[in-house]
Amino acid sequence: MKYRVAQVTFLLFTLVAPVMSAQDTDVLLSDTQPRNVILIIGDGMDDHQLTIARNYLKGPQGTLLLDTLPVRGVSQILTVQDDDAETPVFVADSANTATSMATGVVTSRGRIATAAGTDKPLPSIIDELELAGFRTGLVTTSSVTDATPSAFVAKINFRLCENPSLMEEVTFYGLNLGSCKQHMKSSGGRGSIAEQLAASSVDVILGGGTEHFDMPAEEGGLSVKDQAQANGFQWLTTAEQLAAAGNDKRLLGLFSSGTMPVRLRGENGREAEEPSPSLLNRISDYLGDVELPEPMVCEPNPEYASVPSLKRMTDAALSHLAAGNSRGFFLMIESASIDKQSHERKPCGSIGEVEQLDEALQSALDFAKQQPRTLIIVTADHSQAAQLVSFDSMFKDYTIPAYTPGKVARIRTPQGHELAVNYATSNFFMEEHTGAQVPLYANSEGVKLIPNYLHQPQIYHITRQYLGLPTK
Repeated sequence: MKYRVAQVTFLLFTLVAPVMSAQDTDVLLSDTQPRNVILIIGDGMDDHQLTIARNYLKGPQGTLLLDTLPVRGVSQILTVQDDDAETPVFVADSANTATSMATGVVTSRGRIATAAGTDKPLPSIIDELELAGFRTGLVTTSSVTDATPSAFVAKINFRLCENPSLMEEVTFYGLNLGSCKQHMKSSGGRGSIAEQLAASSVDVILGGGTEHFDMPAEEGGLSVKDQAQANGFQWLTTAEQLAAAGNDKRLLGLFSSGTMPVRLRGENGREAEEPSPSLLNRISDYLGDVELPEPMVCEPNPEYASVPSLKRMTDAALSHLAAGNSRGFFLMIESASIDKQSHERKPCGSIGEVEQLDEALQSALDFAKQQPRTLIIVTADHSQAAQLVSFDSMFKDYTIPAYTPGKVARIRTPQGHELAVNYATSNFFMEEHTGAQVPLYANSEGVKLIPNYLHQPQIYHITRQYLGLPTK
């Protein structure tokens, strides 16, 4: 019934909409097959992250599945100051970049689908497509309340207001980071991100984040989980439940307390480490020597075995969204810990997340063979710390000790090669994002539709155009 009403609503909307382009009209009138968009986001997946992962996973002459896609371009990231939307900020975060892709609007860091300097809510592609009768889904290896997935559904001023307990004040070691009081339900708002997801009409939400749902909601005397189930979601917490889930109910599958465990980790949990200069070198950069961290291998993370892979969640989401669907769908898939592991200076974790993204892409491409009117876009939200540097400095034979600053992980690859990854954006306990453009790929449906260079908000408009929504 939901889809029939939505289709009628969309038909009435198109009758009064502005005149469409010939291409838009062709989409609406000529295609008998459903149209779908699968947007795959590698959080923090810039060219360095891809090159590091490719070298490790496939060898220096190897190829990722990503590399075979027929469309390759770049996306320019845009961010503005919160108190001055005319002034650019050159390094973004996941909240404002996901908002760009979800709404087509440039906003400031930390904001979830709200305008810079205000709390004006921004309609997202999911909001619009649900009104038009499309099904929608979110799949992520982060908590589903994290910045990237939530920007497609929630509207709130601060990304860390993930559950009802974090609305009045978000603190870190006694430091007040922000507040979302004005968005509390008692203030007439939509509530926390978890509450907004629980109240949403999204058909499939899969990822981590049980900690944000297993707590009392602000109003109603129920937990956020209870509210989600009352709203028609089927609650899933294991891979077995995901495999057995039917198509009669919308799915909310949360398979970890927070971010889902990554596939790979450094040997015995190691991460990047600081080089160790000798006493003489500490006195003078021209004296003594420097000991670099010992090489390590990447090993399977034992915690990963307890959760479904990104590919498995993607397969489940695609099956659920396509079942009996003559209209089409939009699915956002995020490999989140390329970024999160880089923040922690853990290159092995990031490598495993790129591998997971490549596997999810295979699922998307296999699906597109069955439903050819499926546009697949793969991109990143922003660039991130991690540089591929020399395993041993090219200046090692000079009399002056030369070594990479910051922290470095020296990794032995499965093929017996040596690579080194450097982190040097911050002396804080976390690395910071960087400000480079990011790659953008698409399958054959993106040919002539996606330019070689675009501004990130154009992804939203391309999605609307492909799915036949009226031109804004």
